[in-house]
Amino acid sequence: MTSTVHDGPLEAVELTIGGMTCASCAARIEKKLNRMDGVQATVNYATEKARVSYSGDVQVADLIATVVRTGYTAEEPPPPQPEPQPEAADGAPAASAPDPELAALRRRLLVCAALALPVVLLSMVAALQFDNWQWLALTLAAPVAVWGALPFHRAAWTNARHGAATMDTLVSVGTLAAFAWSLWALFLGNAGMPGMRHGFDLTISRTDGSSALYLEVAAGVVTFILLGRYLEARSKRKAGAALKALMELGAKDVAVLRGGREVRIPVGSLAVGDRFVVRPGEKIATDGTVVEGSSAVDAALLTGESVPVEVSVGDTVTGATVNTSGRLVVEAARVGADTRLARMARLVEDAQNGKAEVQRLADRISGVFVPVVLLLALGTWVTWMLVSDDPAAAFTAAVAVLIIACPCALGLATPTALMVGTGRGAQLGILIKGPEVLESTRRVDTVVLDKTGTVTTGRMALTGVHPAPGVDAGELLRLAGALEDASEHPVARAVAAEAARQAGALPVPEGFANLAGLGVQGVVEGRAVLVGRERLLADWSITLPPGLAEAKAAAEAQGATAVLVAWDGAARGVLTVADAVKETSAEAVARLRALGLTPVLLTGDNKAVAEAVAREVGIDEVIAEVLPQDKAEVVRGLQERGRTVAMVGDGVNDAAALAQADLGLAMGTGTDAAIEAADLTLVRGDLRVAADAIRLSRRTLGIIKGNLFWAFGYNVAALPLAAAGLLNPMIAGAAMAFSSVFVVTNSLRLRSFR
Repeated sequence: MTSTVHDGPLEAVELTIGGMTCASCAARIEKKLNRMDGVQATVNYATEKARVSYSGDVQVADLIATVVRTGYTAEEPPPPQPEPQPEAADGAPAASAPDPELAALRRRLLVCAALALPVVLLSMVAALQFDNWQWLALTLAAPVAVWGALPFHRAAWTNARHGAATMDTLVSVGTLAAFAWSLWALFLGNAGMPGMRHGFDLTISRTDGSSALYLEVAAGVVTFILLGRYLEARSKRKAGAALKALMELGAKDVAVLRGGREVRIPVGSLAVGDRFVVRPGEKIATDGTVVEGSSAVDAALLTGESVPVEVSVGDTVTGATVNTSGRLVVEAARVGADTRLARMARLVEDAQNGKAEVQRLADRISGVFVPVVLLLALGTWVTWMLVSDDPAAAFTAAVAVLIIACPCALGLATPTALMVGTGRGAQLGILIKGPEVLESTRRVDTVVLDKTGTVTTGRMALTGVHPAPGVDAGELLRLAGALEDASEHPVARAVAAEAARQAGALPVPEGFANLAGLGVQGVVEGRAVLVGRERLLADWSITLPPGLAEAKAAAEAQGATAVLVAWDGAARGVLTVADAVKETSAEAVARLRALGLTPVLLTGDNKAVAEAVAREVGIDEVIAEVLPQDKAEVVRGLQERGRTVAMVGDGVNDAAALAQADLGLAMGTGTDAAIEAADLTLVRGDLRVAADAIRLSRRTLGIIKGNLFWAFGYNVAALPLAAAGLLNPMIAGAAMAFSSVFVVTNSLRLRSFR
């Protein structure tokens, strides 16, 4: 039975789930929630969260009640607030607070290990078996089988009351069966006789059932599984550490200007429009605009970018970045959940809570696995009894089947890799929107690059100065820059900015006039200066000498804008202005090619400009003069030709194309619309990160597939061995525990991704 789909808008809530012990628990909760009318739910065992979309008359309280009726707990998590980090005596941040659940699990494990080790040694090593050793073994094993395994017994009982079976059922039934058999053999059979000796075999050996003890199985299996749970919990904590670290990047308090005085308040009290002071070495409290001062800002912790960025009045700054030098006054533009840091954390968390298609298959298997294993264990016992008439051998094989069959590794295979991969991505400035994105990166063969703002800087810059014979290049730029400084045109701003950078303070022109579509004119230091198109010079009967005409033609052939400069009745030089290619774009294109992708340059600019940029960065295929609304059609056309397309863009006009592409990558320096439409967000505006993002996604998917292969392979191989009597139950318990540990440890390798 599935939930009814409603046409109305869906509301969404995230619930924190308590009491889950394995993947089949998550599968049960998900199944129960999805049976509710108008509900679509995804439950993630690794993150212990349920993401629920609901419509109609459903309330959050109804969702929580359903989870509780299933035998677990649920609550809405409080909004994430970065906690103030305690400081050590020397002023350095102290280690993060210990997890009470992890500490309790560790205590239980240590006590059980101390009690179980003598039991295992006594049972396995005949030389250590003194008269009546079995009664000491019982005394030591009883607390482990009862108190040590209490979490398994409690969960199994809860599930049984709700008509369900999970991995805890397997462990509880297997442990209690081994312990109960041992009690029967000690008190009613021959195992309690003084001088009794007990051998140990990795496989099943024929024995007298009334003298067979399984105390080492009861104690050893519980200890091994507790060890597996402890290592798994600790590894899961490490896997989620990147998201926690991201939330803790922000500043804790801020110096706000109130009536000309600085007042320190918690960051949570900051409002849009507040002005606050950031001194050298301090973190910027929230996203905003610099209104006073200049400095260099280090964004390495947030974006992975190692070089600090110069900022001054009018520049935007991001919360959690570090002011390295001068004093800044910043006006808050975004606060709380709207900040870039909070949005990054939300994207990462959403990705970690999602499920890839391969994980859904694993969950379906986990959901039916436990009942099948219970039937298989019963069938194993019956078969052995019929074939061998040996109750001890039949019992041993059945218990081995129960214990080795846990599907935990299946449940952990995808979420742990996803947690580590998305967390590592966040540290490197790569935000993966969801797990399905990983599967898209594997198939992509073509990458479409928007030109402006992606391959190029998106800002006009002076790229060449060509003076006429006898004219000084510095003088040419200074006089042209002085006139252009009075204009607001992007080309004029590029000339003026470079002139000011080279010459310092520029002279103030007199009689300035802006001639629409032609250029500007005015008097600079007593000279009548013209700066603009060739038509402007022609209006003053000024012609270009051959050298300057060639420079102009060459610039235009490269797609640049040629700005002509004349004074005192003669042409004095040509300045070339273009949208500058980013320094890293050529390297980025080479990296994308190395990943097996064919780059395509897409732009609304004319073909000459586009081809010049493409030649510079190493792109062969150019699609130019495309209207903004037609970019999505271009992507669709490539898809219809059989290509699987990734699109990289940054503007509002790229949003539709990003959504249409099989994989959309938005530059984080771009617009909110582009970021919303994309599957991957690259926090800094460096195209090389696109190649890193695809590499990380493919690597994460590879780890997931490796995990699933070993998890499936382990269960497929181990169950027949156990049923055939080729595995001692204690060895089975150890193997089961370490299969989960292997999967989590394999996932943690992603933390070293560079």
